[in-house]
Amino acid sequence: MRINMLRFFLFLLAVILAGNRCNAQQPADKPADEKSLPRIAGIATVVRKNSHADVIIGRVLRGYSLNDQQPRPDLRLTSLFVDQVPRGDLSREWSKTYGFPIADSVAEALTHGSNTLNVDGVLLIAEHGDYEKSATGNKQFPKRRLFGEVARTFEAAGRSVPVFSDKHLADNWTDAKWIYDRAKELEVPLMAGSSLPVLWRYPPVDTRRNAQIEEIVAVSYGSLDAYGFHALEMVQCLVERRAGGETGVRSVQCLTGDAVWKAREAGRFSSPLYEATVDRLPVKRWINRNKTLEESVREPVLWMVEYRDGLRASILTLNGAATSWTAAWKYAGETEIESTEFQVQEERPYGHFTFIVQGFEKMVETGKPTWPVERTLLTSGVLDALLTSKLNGGQKLPTPWLDVRYTSDYEWKQPPEPTVEATSE
Repeated sequence: MRINMLRFFLFLLAVILAGNRCNAQQPADKPADEKSLPRIAGIATVVRKNSHADVIIGRVLRGYSLNDQQPRPDLRLTSLFVDQVPRGDLSREWSKTYGFPIADSVAEALTHGSNTLNVDGVLLIAEHGDYEKSATGNKQFPKRRLFGEVARTFEAAGRSVPVFSDKHLADNWTDAKWIYDRAKELEVPLMAGSSLPVLWRYPPVDTRRNAQIEEIVAVSYGSLDAYGFHALEMVQCLVERRAGGETGVRSVQCLTGDAVWKAREAGRFSSPLYEATVDRLPVKRWINRNKTLEESVREPVLWMVEYRDGLRASILTLNGAATSWTAAWKYAGETEIESTEFQVQEERPYGHFTFIVQGFEKMVETGKPTWPVERTLLTSGVLDALLTSKLNGGQKLPTPWLDVRYTSDYEWKQPPEPTVEATSE
């Protein structure tokens, strides 16, 4: 009896030790059934530290805090194609560390070198790299080329999977519309856009759904092509909730320099709304310099957008004064003004990109875009038209082609407060 009991305890000890060995081989931050997670192909222009590819695709590999710890998305990167490999490239290091192949083409990234589609979703991150600018000053990332290769692979496979394309669909309307139409033709669940519609707002307010918005004014900063796009998406995610949904844009105009302040004096945009947006700026840089805001801004830029239903939107880029995005709006027949600041996390791990990855993860799970791609189709076209107006000396530009109509059921909610995580960098 004692011998049998001894054998039993020795057997039990062996089972426990074997289990411990198995647990030691399984990283604590990865689920035991990792191979069952949706397979994601990354398509990037470049992958270097703090690039959009690093902070978006990197979250699939390294978790939401980019530190190889939980929490992390229920996705796994199984292949990566990179268009350019400059000094500081991370893709080759990632491949060795995380055990996925670097593909020689977009098609190979999606098929793993076979004749079938072997991924469940695609992250197309074409935002950094050495590419020429257009005549309007918009950087010409190869979004049409890269999406075209994705689409050809889908067509050859006879099926499509969800695709997220970072920021604008393309730097010009022709390519943006081509991408949108091609996705419709192949029934591709397509989503795109900026992080601004999904990040933190202070105060945490949204426009009332199905209300009649009379006018909206916003403040932006930075470059017109990159940061100006963020400002357009900020405005669009607010106004698309208005009564009747989105109706499209009738015309745009871009003014610069003294013409901006003259437009304000002439009442071409609401002074009370403008003052409310300026009030929301977290830092009043001009005060510390003992200057007025106007004196601090050497080259103000005013974008005026007239929607087909009569809504007016004005966006002022105030470099030298503004370091944030703010917006203020007024409802028809009311005097009350609502306003808010859209706030990004300016340091690693750049937590606002978490909400883009979560939106993509939901699309992969459901097969439906989490927010409407039409929002980004319209903002891509509006940006192109505004930069064209600027190139033409500030002429008002009718935009009959921007007849983009849609409704959105996306509901923004204030995310948890951002934290700065200790990373393994």
